[in-house]
Amino acid sequence: MNTDTQPFKEEGYRLMGAAFEVYNQQGYGLGEEIYQESLEIELGLRGIPFVPKQGVQAFYKGRPLKKCYIPDLIVFGEIIAELKAVSQLLPEHHAQLINYLRLTRKPIGYLLNFGHKDTLEWERLIVSHHSLSVKISED
Repeated sequence: MNTDTQPFKEEGYRLMGAAFEVYNQQGYGLGEEIYQESLEIELGLRGIPFVPKQGVQAFYKGRPLKKCYIPDLIVFGEIIAELKAVSQLLPEHHAQLINYLRLTRKPIGYLLNFGHKDTLEWERLIVSHHSLSVKISED
């Protein structure tokens, strides 16, 4: 359900449920590719629609640029999920996700860090494309 205060809240819960299951099964410390493939399998098992590694074209004044960005997952057609396997999330990880959200004009992004010991580290970013403001939450 899409609401103004919590857009794609239910979809986000479903995505996070799949991500927590992957973390519980695989633990931390593996390569990002392992978590990517595992999450794709888990999303499929749960009937959650997603597109992996789809290129996003950048433009300047209506002309395509050579640079193409490739987010890890587009879930439910509206949520960008960027996977990491690092000891902690850094500002450059946020910047990467914000770039994907701006280029795709999608409203919601999730950073999912499977490399954090003891728990899946995650953040939800909500982007207002009208003002280019970003809200980071973990709720």
